[in-house]
Amino acid sequence: MVQVCLNGRRTAADGAAVPMSPRDLARSAAEAVAAGATSVHVHPKTPCGHDSLSPRVLAPALEAIRARVPVPVGVTTGAWAEPDPSARLTRVRSWSVLPDFASVNWHEPGAEEVAGHLLSVGVDVEAGIWSGTGGARRFAVSPLGPRVLRVLAEVTDPDPATAEASARELLAELGSAHGRPVLLHGEEGGTWPVLRLAGRLGLATRIGLEDTLLLPDGRRAVSNARLVAEARAGYGADACAGGGNSGAGQGS
Repeated sequence: MVQVCLNGRRTAADGAAVPMSPRDLARSAAEAVAAGATSVHVHPKTPCGHDSLSPRVLAPALEAIRARVPVPVGVTTGAWAEPDPSARLTRVRSWSVLPDFASVNWHEPGAEEVAGHLLSVGVDVEAGIWSGTGGARRFAVSPLGPRVLRVLAEVTDPDPATAEASARELLAELGSAHGRPVLLHGEEGGTWPVLRLAGRLGLATRIGLEDTLLLPDGRRAVSNARLVAEARAGYGADACAGGGNSGAGQGS
């Protein structure tokens, strides 16, 4: 499984390749799926380019993407889009068009309430467990743990020299992860080392302009599709070299 993360918290300042509008998100998603992405993660944006949990922002993005791709589409519920836990839950409860899944960062206040509501209305949950936070400990004792779709193990170490070690430490903290599949990914300079580790371990992974703007050779990525193509080539090669089971960790 290679998920594409289309845009993340990036803005127009990060370059024209980063899709922002529903139309551009849909186009980028279609290209990425054609390149081999098996699910889509997106941050719906206001016209000003800010992440939003508003149903008026979420619905057009989901509808545009779904019109172009047949794979599951998920969204963020990150606290940066709505810092107040109560207001964040209210926003999520107001969604009229529901995603197939949503990521919930377990270290953020109010995570359990948001995840519980999503599960109650039939939306799958990716449990976002960030390195360097208390997310893994909280998730280990969460009664919702066995019910999530998968664990999104997010390595926040951007240093290519240390990101793999940070990833292994995070996986050790997660332990059995309630028996749920694990999707392992890095960010910025740590993106490609962590993706190659996921390939060796046979874990699901993700790639996209949210995580990195650069190809493995350091050149600027012109699209999410190009990143997906590079990821699939590198992931498959490393999985074969390491003897990993590329089917492990798939959550759908």
